Amino acid sequence: MQTDSTRKKASPEVRAARLSLAVAVVLLGVKGLAWFLTGSAAILSDALESIINVVAAGFAVVSVSVAETPPDERHPYGHGNIEYYAAWLEGTLILLASIGIFWESWDKIFHPEAMPHLGAGLALLVGAGAANLWLGLRLLRQGRRSGSLTLEADGRHVLTDVWTSAGVFVGLGLVWATGWLWLDGLVACLVGVNIAWAGVGLVRRSVSGFMIESDPALLEAICAVLRENRHPSWIDIHRLRVIKAGRQIHVDLHLILPRDMSLAEAHGQVEAMEALVRSRLGASADVMIHADPCSNVRCPVCDADPCDLRRSDTVATPVWSPATTGDPTQKD
Repeated sequence: MQTDSTRKKASPEVRAARLSLAVAVVLLGVKGLAWFLTGSAAILSDALESIINVVAAGFAVVSVSVAETPPDERHPYGHGNIEYYAAWLEGTLILLASIGIFWESWDKIFHPEAMPHLGAGLALLVGAGAANLWLGLRLLRQGRRSGSLTLEADGRHVLTDVWTSAGVFVGLGLVWATGWLWLDGLVACLVGVNIAWAGVGLVRRSVSGFMIESDPALLEAICAVLRENRHPSWIDIHRLRVIKAGRQIHVDLHLILPRDMSLAEAHGQVEAMEALVRSRLGASADVMIHADPCSNVRCPVCDADPCDLRRSDTVATPVWSPATTGDPTQKD
């Protein structure tokens, strides 16, 4: 039997994902009621996106929970990549929803229908939009704070829904004021364009994660902290690589040290550099540094003093940047 002391408390990310799912289910019901009252194609398009919100929020709960699972023998780099799959799925579902919206709405431009109870439907839409605005900002803030692509994607999707609801409200307000029923179908089609654009962005970001695309901002953050705290024995670094698996960050690089340095001293310098990188990226960052011995060709860029092995004077020490340290083909 679980007790309060043994029961594992859900993380803020998991709680945020569960909240998103609960709110999405409620708002789907609200928008469904608004469509039932009005028969509006624009409100139906908004409700269709809410169905995607529910599905996406469900996947977010699962993916955020799995992403927090510690590394194991089969997954030595952890389980964070599941967040890219969740973001890809959400983006794909958004694109499918946009196609469905066009399919349903195009005919309404040329064959509009009367919309009873439009005022009540608009009131429900305003309430749903306000709730989504609060939820989307909360998810986006939590996702950025924790580095969770899933929560950030879910937050952006929810905020897209807010803009959708706002556009629908304005369009149907014009229908109410002018009696131009064909605007209902036109607004629904515009909603479809907006949703499709958001879906394309999510798919592109998730594919970048699958392909382990380099992150210039992360590389620069690492170079900056090493430049600011450079030790004289750190002759140069190269082959700097960063892999993001969801929220987990893996860093590896080669560090050139004086070749007369003892193994214990070299190990100490490696640990010092690893600690510096973690101080910038977070304690959970996985940092692996390979130590290389220097050669005579490094003397012009070496600042180590004194050095009994020096063959030429120091000319200038390297300025570390993503451009000078990130070439994966550079030899030792």
